[in-house]
Amino acid sequence: MIGSDHGRTKRTRIIPRLTGLLLLAVPVACAAPSDGTLPTAEQVLSYYQSDRTIDAEIVGNVAVLRVSQSAEQLRRGGSLWAKVGPYVFLFSEETRQLFTDFDGLAAVRVITTVGDTEVANALLAHEELSDVLWARSLNIAGRARLEGTNRMTLLEDLVEWGEAHTDFTYNERFTRR
Repeated sequence: MIGSDHGRTKRTRIIPRLTGLLLLAVPVACAAPSDGTLPTAEQVLSYYQSDRTIDAEIVGNVAVLRVSQSAEQLRRGGSLWAKVGPYVFLFSEETRQLFTDFDGLAAVRVITTVGDTEVANALLAHEELSDVLWARSLNIAGRARLEGTNRMTLLEDLVEWGEAHTDFTYNERFTRR
């Protein structure tokens, strides 16, 4: 039997080789350096510059931002403005950089409030967005920030994107309209 390789097909000869290569690659891929660094609340605040009042805290391995929204803004913008608030902060270069600089950070949560009342709450997991999805996120959020007051569909796009990529809740008092 010349060239028969003892009855094994080309496919059955390749599978063990590929399996061996994968087993060698798995420990290398899993050994990515990680020191589990977490930011302090003060460090988190230093990433976000805003004219709104922002408070930050670290809860476990999650950075939690509390951002105030004006009641007047919500009256004018309605449920759309109530929903979009967290996504303006989550899908930002600041959040992306925070994830890059602090590999122990599992997620960022943004809670928008009017006074002491929660309006919206969204959590973005560290591993949720690939580099391509981050680029898309920054594009959608950037356009919404620049032109959203004139083109409400851009705010709607940001809310839709946010709902697809975060765990979120909205206060029905502000969003049932």
